[in-house]
Amino acid sequence: MKTLKKLTAVLVLSLGSLALHAQQAPMFTHYMYNTLAVNPGYAGSREALSITALHRSQWVGFKGAPTTQTLTMHAPLRSKHIGIGLTAMNDRIGPVNNTSVFGQFAYIMQLNKKSKLALGLSGGVHILQANLSSLELDQQNDPVFTNNINSHVAPNFGFGAYYSRKRFYAGVSSPDLLENKYSAFKLADGTTQTGKEQRHYFFIAGAVFNLTDQVAFKPTTLVKATAGAPVQVDVTASFILMEKVLLGAMYRTGDAAGVLVGLDLNEQFHIGYSFDWSYGVRTFKYNQGSHEIMLRYDFIFSSKKQIDSPRYF
Repeated sequence: MKTLKKLTAVLVLSLGSLALHAQQAPMFTHYMYNTLAVNPGYAGSREALSITALHRSQWVGFKGAPTTQTLTMHAPLRSKHIGIGLTAMNDRIGPVNNTSVFGQFAYIMQLNKKSKLALGLSGGVHILQANLSSLELDQQNDPVFTNNINSHVAPNFGFGAYYSRKRFYAGVSSPDLLENKYSAFKLADGTTQTGKEQRHYFFIAGAVFNLTDQVAFKPTTLVKATAGAPVQVDVTASFILMEKVLLGAMYRTGDAAGVLVGLDLNEQFHIGYSFDWSYGVRTFKYNQGSHEIMLRYDFIFSSKKQIDSPRYF
């Protein structure tokens, strides 16, 4: 039990109590389907009203482990140059819960017949709650855990650029530009520590290559960088079979490896599942891996008889 308490305290310190986004933002094995959450330039890129729901249960079997849900929706306006979106996210770890709601706006430029460049802005709020006093600690009267945080609201905004072709995309973004300060406490030596959000930077890229008439290769990557933490890189190699079934493997530097599967039920509805195992953290001895479930549905506009098929990104 002492080991569990210590690990819970470490999780809170490293992932929740000192910063809204801590050293790393919430991670997803299905990051390639959660693009709007990190890059507002993606809004409207699928040329339909696209809604994606994702649930991640991390480190299953470990008490207080992270769980994250996202719901994103975006669509182009009547003008083909404007895309709008909305992202809601809930991230819980132990006694800490962070809820965020952000809107996105993208201006889409047609560079030539085959490629586009979109510049996006996002704005919204993070709402942080932390019942820190509920923790049982080996070291009592720790000032970090003395006071709860009740619905602390922190506004923020972000920027992203997204370049796309039918079989390739790349983007750079920083979804939270402000590093809001929100709490202060005194340490044993009399100094004062102030908590704040961490600014994150993202690079994304992906491509599709036809290997045969029935098999395509889809490599993707997500690179995350923030001050005070190592750069983290996700690399995923997926194969698309008969333009319906996706089978893939992923690797996250210093953290995890896993597999993912997906199925296009029709040209509008895609479902996916992934499993990854966190070999790079101490908790791997106490959990049964991480699971994700993803659903995406594209509503075809009445002005279009069908979505351009297939839509790879």
